[in-house]
Amino acid sequence: MAVIPVALAGRGYDVTIEAGLLDRLDMAAAGYLPGAGRKVPIVADTNTHRHFSGQVAMALGTEGWEADWFVIEPGESAKSWAVLERLCDWLLALGVTRSDHVFALGGGVVGDLTGFACAVTKRGCGFVQIPTTLLAQVDSSVGGKTAINTRAGKNLIGAFHQPSAVLIDPLVLDSLPPREMRAGYAEVLKYGLLGDAEFFDWLEANGAAVLAREPAALEHAIATSIRAKARIVAEDERETLDRRALLNLGHTFGHALEAETGFSQALLHGEAVALGMVLAARYSARRGKMSGADADRTAAAVAGAGLPSEIAALGMDCSGARLAEHMRHDKKAEGTTLPFLLLRGIGAAYLARDVNLTDIAAFLDEQLLGQLA
Repeated sequence: MAVIPVALAGRGYDVTIEAGLLDRLDMAAAGYLPGAGRKVPIVADTNTHRHFSGQVAMALGTEGWEADWFVIEPGESAKSWAVLERLCDWLLALGVTRSDHVFALGGGVVGDLTGFACAVTKRGCGFVQIPTTLLAQVDSSVGGKTAINTRAGKNLIGAFHQPSAVLIDPLVLDSLPPREMRAGYAEVLKYGLLGDAEFFDWLEANGAAVLAREPAALEHAIATSIRAKARIVAEDERETLDRRALLNLGHTFGHALEAETGFSQALLHGEAVALGMVLAARYSARRGKMSGADADRTAAAVAGAGLPSEIAALGMDCSGARLAEHMRHDKKAEGTTLPFLLLRGIGAAYLARDVNLTDIAAFLDEQLLGQLA
């Protein structure tokens, strides 16, 4: 078991990691459950509801609580205005107050949607994250970024709204398909690549054990990732000091790839981030900031985990300019430039503010042509 504090002035909270925690939800979440006679509002997608509703009902029923479920379809399409409206109406119909807590049981989509709904309902009510994917456990459940998607792009409408607690049960990952597990592992790799060379070394040696869900390796990877994110969030909660921007390593390239593939199952978010990190490493090497050997090592770590490391593997018919155009809608874009997370080496990410999208387009054309030649 590990308890990791996210130290924010006046709004700090703990991330608890414990095998079997979901079976003891009544005790783990005791401080956030409603008063007698009221149901526990829980948001889930159809997959997590199918896998865990019985387990949750049994845990809550021990002390007489009953769940009230809001179930959404899985996938990014649920992060929409229409679903947000339905969720907010549901919360208001339940009579949720600012002192109540809503539980988000699921992956990043469930957490993002629930967190944003709680940010705007009654000008802010509480919520508790219970992430059920590796990606959500090590990344999106911690830090307070909540959002929905629009036609203009991903996560462009949202708010910073910190959870009151994050409850992580590594055993829930037993239900996760291998592809989803690999997608989450991309975010684990990110923490080593952006600021912890020793952890990256450890992952090169133990990544297979993490992906195989071996308990000790899995808990170490989750806890190390969360500690890294908690430190950065505590230093720069709202991404105004460039520190939190480090967490976006691979995401600018990745979001463009997701947009080109329609934010669909063709490319999961973690897969896009994995390829985005490879592209960031190669672009860094192209600019003379990172050695070619470290860029190759990055690509090898990604490919070795069964994640995409080449654009050609996606089968996209597009140009570098088209991918760069998607980046113009990025929240951080300023005219023809975009702050980019690049690398000086393994464990040494930095924010570059002199990256021109025309040069990015040329680089992506090189990647497309080089891999298809």
